[in-house]
Amino acid sequence: MTSHSSDAWLAEVYHANSRDDLVNLYDSWAETYDADMQAIGYIHPAVMAGLVGRYVPIKSDPIFDAGVGTGTVGNILAIMGFTNLIGVDMSDGMLARARTRKIYGDLRNRVLGEALDFVTGSMAAVVSTGVFTTRHGPSSAWDELARITRPGGHLIFTVGEQVWQGAGFAAKFDALLGAGLVQLVETTAIYHPMPYSSTESHFTTMARVYRKL
Repeated sequence: MTSHSSDAWLAEVYHANSRDDLVNLYDSWAETYDADMQAIGYIHPAVMAGLVGRYVPIKSDPIFDAGVGTGTVGNILAIMGFTNLIGVDMSDGMLARARTRKIYGDLRNRVLGEALDFVTGSMAAVVSTGVFTTRHGPSSAWDELARITRPGGHLIFTVGEQVWQGAGFAAKFDALLGAGLVQLVETTAIYHPMPYSSTESHFTTMARVYRKL
């Protein structure tokens, strides 16, 4: 797929007017999503896999993929030896693509920011890649994601730099830190996750790692 096709999809999802519109867009995009994102040099999955490999022992599972999409990150983690993977997404189209990989033990249609039907402290780590960005996952989702992470587990995720300050993520994690629920472990350098996009190459992000206390 061409960069133009990728940029057209990105423009639509970044300007979606409602959750239903966003879900419908991702359902429609699911078939070509992987190729489209590869065409613009999408590097979030590689960054995420590297951080999981650094902080999460192979035998520590399950790993919760929050906003699984087509399962790109899970596919890399499975190759690395992480075999107990659980994922959620709000798009049935994306979940259908993720299921074809046959690497997730459990995939559910769930909305981040709402209550999650997973046991408190049951996850060794939560990973989330490219989900917390413009008009996507809300900062409030981290209350539930922190709840389901076991003490000593990790929250590993990306957030766009503009979104971090402007959409409540900095305040949310200040609150979690202040409550003694998490500890900051690492922040990566700021980077461009879509360097070959003609419209989004300027977009910057940072990956962050927190430890659940």
